[in-house]
Amino acid sequence: MIAEGFPIWRASIRMPSIHPMYRGIAANFIRGGVTTIEIAEHGIVGERLFEETPIFYLLNRGERRGRWSLERGEGLGYSELREFALGGGTDHVISLFEFPKEVALRGLGFSLTSDAPGGFSDDQLAVIEELFPALGLAAYRVAASKTATDILAVYTGARTSARILAGETQRGTGGSINAAILLADLRNFTALTEVYQPEEIVGFLNEHFELIDRHVEENSGEILKFMGDSVLAIFPTDADDPQQACLAALASARNLLKANEALNRERTGNGGPDIGVDVVLHLGEVFYGNVGAHGRLDFTVIGRAVNEASRLEKLCGTLDQPLLMSESFATTCAAPCQYLGSFELRGVSKRADVFRIADAAE
Repeated sequence: MIAEGFPIWRASIRMPSIHPMYRGIAANFIRGGVTTIEIAEHGIVGERLFEETPIFYLLNRGERRGRWSLERGEGLGYSELREFALGGGTDHVISLFEFPKEVALRGLGFSLTSDAPGGFSDDQLAVIEELFPALGLAAYRVAASKTATDILAVYTGARTSARILAGETQRGTGGSINAAILLADLRNFTALTEVYQPEEIVGFLNEHFELIDRHVEENSGEILKFMGDSVLAIFPTDADDPQQACLAALASARNLLKANEALNRERTGNGGPDIGVDVVLHLGEVFYGNVGAHGRLDFTVIGRAVNEASRLEKLCGTLDQPLLMSESFATTCAAPCQYLGSFELRGVSKRADVFRIADAAE
């Protein structure tokens, strides 16, 4: 359009989002520069900033088009338009496009700013009006695709969602992999439900799950499942170097336990509960793929190693240890460990040798 003589200085496409981490996204163009992506976060601050925009003004009035002559001082009550006017902007136009009602994505706002004297001509605005439905359709397609990808990753994890989008969607598809398994469980959490309100319980869960996810992800692991107050994560191993995955899982476990102590200090300082975390690390073969009913699948891991990790977790309370390791994990990670004994695990025929990280003196 610039090549055809349209005096476009700036352009922007803004769309709301249903992503849990941000409420909207914008692609901003400036002539002679690069297109930048801007994220608007959830929360009161983001809501107030949106309420101070021309788009909010149009939506409130039920209008779909707006135009402000910046060179005549119009729209300067909006901080963005005031900034454009100070930078040499002369004309600002906005068009709103509504998406189909059946999707949560409401639509988009398309704005153009000119820096030419007089701004856009009527003929140019008529051409823009003709192009707008095609732009809206293209933006809808991109937004729907990105939303599906982003939301799937939020609910299943980045690695797992990539496999699903690559076509692994039939029940039973998947395969055996070797992985380091991290199972984390909040200690005595059930008792808290007798004392605190449901919304408070959810808040506690989110705080602990957030720090667990952060330290799992930073070590290239992936959470596959939240099970009540428990978390199941895996660190797939390299066939030639399983130790690397074990060391990553061990680093995650140690870091999240340390972070959990800091979280509890802060919460108890405000009169809240101290919530411990028990962590078990195991290494073994699992089936990683689609399990479930024809119309309701779960892409997860199952197998003896997962069951053994779940049984080992029960020993954390018995042994009063926040971090336990199986023999296969302890010998592979090669970290200094202390042998705690051999124990029977419910439903497992072979007794399990259990270890913990050794103290420096040991």
